[in-house]
Amino acid sequence: MPKLKTHKGLSKRVKVTASGKIIHSRAYKGHLLSGKSAKRRRHLRRKTLIHETQLKSMRPLLRG
Repeated sequence: MPKLKTHKGLSKRVKVTASGKIIHSRAYKGHLLSGKSAKRRRHLRRKTLIHETQLKSMRPLLRG
């Protein structure tokens, strides 16, 4: 069986922690920020964990 390649698109967008969790940046931060409150923009700056329901499909893509 051939080696699996890492999904480069995903690997550029996420980071894997030492415990195996996947961190990503939040969406809705690209444009139209003047209509969003300061509190909302501040919270969008934070990184967040991928939901556990999506981990099963993302982990194989990052194993390469």
